[in-house]
Amino acid sequence: MALGFVRPARPEDAAEIARIQLSTWRTAYRRMFPAHVLASLDEGYLARGWTEAITAPPSARHRVLIAVEQGESNAHVVGFAASGPADEQALAPDEKPLPDDVAAVTDLLIEPRWGRRGHGSRLLAAAVDNWRDDGFRTAVAWVYEADDAMRKFLGSTGWEPDGAGRALDVDDLLVPQFRLHVAVNETPAGD
Repeated sequence: MALGFVRPARPEDAAEIARIQLSTWRTAYRRMFPAHVLASLDEGYLARGWTEAITAPPSARHRVLIAVEQGESNAHVVGFAASGPADEQALAPDEKPLPDDVAAVTDLLIEPRWGRRGHGSRLLAAAVDNWRDDGFRTAVAWVYEADDAMRKFLGSTGWEPDGAGRALDVDDLLVPQFRLHVAVNETPAGD
């Protein structure tokens, strides 16, 4: 019998977060991004970025959480979430800054082989608890138009489109995104 839980990320988790990020992107986004772009991503570079996000976050309201599945004899980091106050990365083109009480999800990934076991819901619930503690009233997240799994997951927990859209330029390929939002005072449901 396995037990799942969420905890704050530690510096020693950075390499595993980078591995999960790379593995998940190469699986989930293989039809959205050019193959050479995904192949060129560097796990060591990603790990250094996660180490910095964990050890020197821009504010106390920036957090990285990990989902862990604990088996009888070992534990596996199976996913992670990162969020903080909404900054310029949370904005649509030509949009004014969002209020200080808006949190932005920058990453929410579960490694595909560990999916559909409640880890995403636990991560999201822990993030919401943190957002409430930090005084956020609303949260936003950008979702790729072609990412049906994330759209359906967040939609099942009460997130809705807020009308904002943008397209990321990935090696001369425009990848459309839309932004979802949710009131933090509502408890999310999930898988």
